[in-house]
Amino acid sequence: MAVDASRSGQEAAPGGRWGALGPVGLVLAGGISVQFGGAIAVSVMPKAGALGIVTLRLAFAALVLMIVCRPRVRGYSRADWGTVVAFGVAMAGMNGLFYQSVARIPMGPAVTLEVLGPLALSVFASRRAVNLVWAGLALCGVFLLGGGGGFSGLDPVGVAYALGAGVMWATYILFSARTGRRFPQADGLALAMVVAAVLFLPLGLVESGDKLVRPEVLALGAAVAVMSSVLPYTLELLALRRLPASTFAIMMSLEPAIAAIAGFLVLNQALSVNEALAISLVIAASMGAVRTQVGRGKARKSGDVVSVSGATPDAVLLPTEGAAGHAGHIKGAEEPVSETSGK
Repeated sequence: MAVDASRSGQEAAPGGRWGALGPVGLVLAGGISVQFGGAIAVSVMPKAGALGIVTLRLAFAALVLMIVCRPRVRGYSRADWGTVVAFGVAMAGMNGLFYQSVARIPMGPAVTLEVLGPLALSVFASRRAVNLVWAGLALCGVFLLGGGGGFSGLDPVGVAYALGAGVMWATYILFSARTGRRFPQADGLALAMVVAAVLFLPLGLVESGDKLVRPEVLALGAAVAVMSSVLPYTLELLALRRLPASTFAIMMSLEPAIAAIAGFLVLNQALSVNEALAISLVIAASMGAVRTQVGRGKARKSGDVVSVSGATPDAVLLPTEGAAGHAGHIKGAEEPVSETSGK
């Protein structure tokens, strides 16, 4: 599914700059849904456990995606299946580690630390000197999150889980691109979600047991799946047809701020001055890396294509959502954006 970005942008925005508010609103709505879904998940953890809520989220999301996408399972090579299984493993690891993190530290710092994974992938892959500036800003943010060093203000186990989730997020991005090249539309995503759900099912059963089948827990798990996976994927899919890649990527860099707001409103997680400044620095680093990559891409490409499932082999993929768990892509010569969030 591909459309010319410049042509679709003109159709969607006859009023010029103001016409972009439609897809921008869709992306914002998707980001808000993701992070508030994550906040609801944290509130459900006392009833179902961190692994239990991840199990429910992945299971419901897999069910919905299989019904909607109806992917075919024949005609693929062993390498294709190996790729989609690796994608599912990365998705499961990313979700599991992230939810273990937010069970221990506030959502804002957790998402901020997790974003470092995709940011590092972008900086290292681009091999441009200016990205050292963005890396430096991100490191300053990490330093401030630790209250000036040592992470004394945050649970070190929660910090480790968040950083691990960031590593898995970067891995997720790489395999989402490979999956997009091997499977049409969102078929690879649906199959990988099934892999992730199957992997997590025994973990959720061991931790939560029959709690997972309680009506209130099932209902909340379904709500988390819809808010953190199904709804954001749908909204961003619609936005990607009309929104420039650079705008989309920059907006997705705001995820740590949205997570902090969701944590404050839903979970009463207030941020210290240092934490707020740290989040701002990491957001600035992410935006800077995006703009650097966009500038590099514009120097090399003659046109953009928006694609739901694919990326160029040499693409530098940048973070999009904090918790969506899906794999759409904006595909251009140098500026595709992989939607992960897989939280």
